[in-house]
Amino acid sequence: MLSSLTIKDFAIIDKIQIDFQPKMTVLTGETGAGKSIVIDALGLLAGGRGSSDYIRKGKKKALLQALFILPEDARSYQILDEIGVSYDHNGLILQRELYRNGHNICRINGELVNLANMRRVGETLIDIHGQNEHQELMHPEKHLSLLDSFADKQIGSLKENYYQSYQRYRQEKDSLEKKEKNEKEWAQRLDMLQFQVQEIETAQLQTDEEEQLTEEKYQLDNYQAIHDALENSYQLLSGEDIDALGQVGSVMEQIQRVSGLSSDLGQISQRVTDAYYGLADSVHEISNQLSTMEWDEDRLDQIEHRLEDIHQLKRKYGSSIPEILSYYQKIKAELKDMQKTGADSDEQKAHVEQLLRNSKQLAHKLSQRRKKAAVQLEKAVHKELKALYMGKTIFKVKFLDSSNDDLNSQGMDQVEFYIQTNPGESMGPLSRIASGGELSRIMLALKTIFAQRQGVTSIIFDEVDTGVSGRVAQAIAEKISLIAQSSQVLCITHLPQVAAVSDHHYLVEKKIQKGRTETSVKQLARFDKVEELARMLAGTEITDLAREHAAELLKLGHP
Repeated sequence: MLSSLTIKDFAIIDKIQIDFQPKMTVLTGETGAGKSIVIDALGLLAGGRGSSDYIRKGKKKALLQALFILPEDARSYQILDEIGVSYDHNGLILQRELYRNGHNICRINGELVNLANMRRVGETLIDIHGQNEHQELMHPEKHLSLLDSFADKQIGSLKENYYQSYQRYRQEKDSLEKKEKNEKEWAQRLDMLQFQVQEIETAQLQTDEEEQLTEEKYQLDNYQAIHDALENSYQLLSGEDIDALGQVGSVMEQIQRVSGLSSDLGQISQRVTDAYYGLADSVHEISNQLSTMEWDEDRLDQIEHRLEDIHQLKRKYGSSIPEILSYYQKIKAELKDMQKTGADSDEQKAHVEQLLRNSKQLAHKLSQRRKKAAVQLEKAVHKELKALYMGKTIFKVKFLDSSNDDLNSQGMDQVEFYIQTNPGESMGPLSRIASGGELSRIMLALKTIFAQRQGVTSIIFDEVDTGVSGRVAQAIAEKISLIAQSSQVLCITHLPQVAAVSDHHYLVEKKIQKGRTETSVKQLARFDKVEELARMLAGTEITDLAREHAAELLKLGHP
C-alpha cells in the first residue's frame, strides 16, 4: 500500500506530506483546489511523462517522494532484482525531481534509475483510473489491450512468445527485403557500417571524457598564471619578507591574553583564532598545490590530439559523445543483422517462411485463448453491471474478421466491444452507443474485475463518477468500497455518496498566503466529515437540513 506521499514545489503546492492508510481514502474539495495535482504527482512517480510546467513558479525544481509498504511476495521485488536495485522488506521509496531545464532524476530506494525502469516498477504499485481512461473505451483499437489485461494469466507467456517470434520474423524479413532491393547498395551499406563501427570502436570513447580533457587542457593552458598566483599568495601569507600568517598569529596571542576579561573580547579572540587557523589551512593547501604542479608539454599535446579526434567523430556521428555511442549501438545492431543476411538468399527465404509459419501458429493459439477469455470477461462484466444498475445491458467482445491471417505485434486479432443497453434495441459498437455515465460504469466494472487479478498495490480513481447521480452514484460508491477490501483505493470525487462510504477522508483546500496560491490537505474527523458532506450536498450555503442528510449518509456508509 501507499504509506506516505511528499510533494514540494509542485504546481500550486508549496509542501505537503500525506500519510495514507489501508482500504478506501477519498480526497474532496472545491473544483480547482488541487485534488488532481496530488494524483498527477503519483502518476509521475509511477513513470508518467514529466514537464517543467509542473514546477511551482519561482522554484528551480519540484520534488516528489512516496513510500510503499509491500507484501514479501510483491511483483515489484522481481522487477527490482532484474534492474539491480537493492531493497529490504521494510518499504519501497520512489523519488523523482523535475528541473526547469527538463532534466529528471529518478531514484528507487535512493538508487538512480532511468524513467523506463521507474515506470516498470510503478506499474506494479499504482493503477490510476481517470476520466481520460473512458477514452480507451471510445477507441476500439484500445479494446484488445483491455481484454489482454483481463486474460494476462492465461495468455501472458504465450503472448510474449508470440511477440518474440514475430519480432524475429519481421527483422529477418526486413533484412531480406533490404538486401534483395538492391544488392549493390546493400554491399555498400555493409562496407560503410563496418568502417564506422571499427572507427568508433578504435576510438574507445568514454562518456564524460571530453569534459575532463577540456578541463585538464584549460589548467595546462593557464599553468603559468595558476603557478604565479599560488606562489605570490604563499609568499604574502608565509614568506620571508612578508609573513601575514605569522602576524595574525601574533594578534591571536595578544587577544587571547585578555580574552577572559569580557565576553566581547572573548568573541573577538574566537574570530581571530578561527581566521588564523583558516589561513594556516589555506597556506598548507597552497603549498601542496605548488609541490604537485608540473608542466607537461607532451601531455598537453596528447590532450589536444585526443580532443581533435573527438571533434572529428562528432562531425560525423553526433554532437556529443553520448550521441556518438548511441549511434554506434544502432549501427552495430544493423551491421549484425546485415551480416546474418549474408547467407544464401534461398536459405534466407526458407528461414523467413519458417519464422512466419511459427508466428502464425502462435497467433492462432493466442487467438483461441483470447476467445475463451472473452467469454469469461463478458460474464464478469454482466455481473458487475448488474450491481451498477445496468442489469439489462448486454456486453459483447466481438472479434473482427481475421481470415487473411495478417499479423502484427499483438497477433492476428482485432477486437471491439459491443453493447446493447436496452432490450429490443440492436447491439452496436460501445463507442457509438454508450453515454458518459454508462462509460463510467463499464470502465468501473472492468477495473473491479482487473483489481481481483492484477495485484496492484494502490488503485486510484480520479473523478470516475462523472455523469452519474442518485442510486447509480450509490452503487458506484459501494463498488469502489468493495474494491478497497482487496486493494488500497484512493478516490477523488464530487459525489457525497462516494465520500460517505470511505474509511478515510481528506479535504483539499486552496488558500492565498502572502500573495501566493497554496494547496493544503488535512484529514477530517467525523464532525468535519459531516460538514464536508453537507457542502458537497448543498453547495456554498450549508443548511441544517444538509447536515442532517450528510450525517445520515455517513451513518448509512458505516452502519
